[in-house]
Parts: sequence; C-alpha cells; structure tokens
Amino acid sequence: MLELDPIVHFDLFDQPKSRLLIIYTGGTLGMDYDETGTLVPCGFDSVLRRAPVVKELHINLSVISFTKPIDSSSVEIRHWQQMAKIIFDNYGDYDGFLILHGTDTMAYSASALSFMLQGLNKPVIFTGAQLPIASPRSDATENLVTSLEIASDKEDGIPIIKEVCIFFNNRLLRGNRAKKVESQQFDAFESENYPVLAKAGITIDYQWSYLMPSTNEKLRLIDRMDPSIVTLKLFPGLQTSTVDHLIKAPNIKGVILESYGAGNVPHEKWFLDLLEMGVKSGKVILNISQCNGGKVMHGKYETSSKLDQIGVISGEDLTTEAATTKMMHALAVCTKAEEVKICLTSPIRGEMN
Repeated sequence: MLELDPIVHFDLFDQPKSRLLIIYTGGTLGMDYDETGTLVPCGFDSVLRRAPVVKELHINLSVISFTKPIDSSSVEIRHWQQMAKIIFDNYGDYDGFLILHGTDTMAYSASALSFMLQGLNKPVIFTGAQLPIASPRSDATENLVTSLEIASDKEDGIPIIKEVCIFFNNRLLRGNRAKKVESQQFDAFESENYPVLAKAGITIDYQWSYLMPSTNEKLRLIDRMDPSIVTLKLFPGLQTSTVDHLIKAPNIKGVILESYGAGNVPHEKWFLDLLEMGVKSGKVILNISQCNGGKVMHGKYETSSKLDQIGVISGEDLTTEAATTKMMHALAVCTKAEEVKICLTSPIRGEMN
C-alpha cells in the first residue's frame, strides 16, 4: 500500500455539525509557491492557512494525506484502492468524506470508487481546483468550503448525499456521470446524461429526485480491478492492422469501443469480422459513444445493426471514465463472460440509465 501520513485531527467544536475525513492526495488545489516562484505540492496545513474560513463551518475535521502528493495524471489502480480502503476502514467514525484530487483523472477516480464502495450511505465528494489555493484568483477556497458544507449536510440526522460525487464550480455531479471537459475555465466538469445533483448559490439547492436513495446494505469494499483492457476510438482511416493487433492481443480481455454518434461503426466486412472474432475468442467488447451526450442505440442505423448479432455489448450512456472503471471491476469480480455482460449492462451505482 501507499505511504500515508498519520491522521491529523482538527477537533474545533464540542458539538460539531459533522465529523468529516479529508483524504488529501495532491493536485493543483494544494500547491503553493516556493522561494523560486515555482508551484510545488504543499501539505494540508498550508491549505488551511490559505482558507481559514473552513474553521467557521462548525465541522470537526480529520485529515489523512498521501506522504508524497501525486499529480493526478499519475494516478493508478493502487491509488483508487488506497482511497477506498481509507474510507472503508474509517467509515464508522465519520459522517462523510472529502477527497482532494487533481482534475485530470478525477472523473476516473470518482467512477472507480463508486464501484468499489458498495452499499455506501454517506457522502464521498471529490473536489480540486483549476488554480492553486495560493493564487489570488483561485477557485480552490470556494470548491473546498462548499464541498465540506455539502458533505456535512443532513436531513433528520441522515446525510443528504449518499454516493460518490464531484463538486466543482458551484455544481454537484454524480461521480460516475461526470467528465472533464475544460482545462482553461473554472467550469471543468459536465454531466451530459444525468442532471446536476445540487447547485450552490446563496443557498445550496438539492435536486432531491435525482439523489441516490438510502440503502439497507452494509458497506462492502470490492476493490479488485483488472486493467487488461484497451480503448479503441474510431476515426476515418483506421487501419485493419491496428484493429487486428488489438483484437488478437493475448493480454487483452476487454475492449472499449468508442464509436460514432449513437453507436455507429464502419460497415466494412473486415471490421465486423474482427469484432466477431474477438467476441468468439472470449474478449468482452463494450460499445460507447464518442459524444459527451446521448447514448448508444444498436440498430437505430444500419451501421450498428449487426453489433448485437456478433455479441458486442451496448454501453448505453456510459461515459468513457465509467465504462473503463466498470469494465475493470466486472472483469475482476466475474468469472464468466455472461456474468461480465450482465454486470456491464446493469446499473450498479447510477452510472447508466
């Protein structure tokens, strides 16, 4: 497992509104300037110094940090497993969890944890920033403070949010529905196929009918992931040899096919024959759309009508991030191809309609 710093407790109140655990992994939010003016990762104590308003939320906080903060472009499965294990091990001691994370792979991490933490009845909220908290125009403080407020919100003593989410730029999104769509603007994430869960203005307005309901299940940690997958993104001019190599690769168990529009693919015989060969050899092929919005609809157009016949699975309205992590999850926990198919086509944590 990764090296972690000891948990630091900020017990500021005798009767707090909530007890929250912050998992600090790194990312732009927690950067500060060194003596040369270069941005470098800093500890969470520096974050608190830059955002003293956190101490006015009437929340008791604990913080556990990765000893070596990571750039989110370097996130691996072991980091997801570490985050999920921290939440599982500390689940009974806190009312909610906040994960400070870089934006580049935040949607992947949020999707992965949504599948790893089965039976979740408390908020797990990811947030970060486009500008470091040390920057005068940073979005970090607002994202941090409102995330903490949402994670601490309760109705009749029960957490309002009971799922893995991303909070960014005044909007709360379901984690496995979100996608990073912007690298230069503060509005970095979108959820094209599922409504926003809450909007933060003068008040925090929850969209109650879209929130994950309570479950009677006990929290289970299912953190196995099989990364033996590849993404095949279609483009005009895709070569036979490229597809042939991917389909025949012995170490590949699953292929995520990023098709055009509503699931359309080239109708050339060689392409369909290779997909069918892959399915018959035991590979799982999941078809998702390259579009941010909409869904795969096998049979709507002629070019997708044969995919069902050859055994390609429709990913419906899954994002690339959710499809990737869900396939890793399915390949790890299922032993038969039919079980994998059932897993991929059945909603687990609200990731698909």
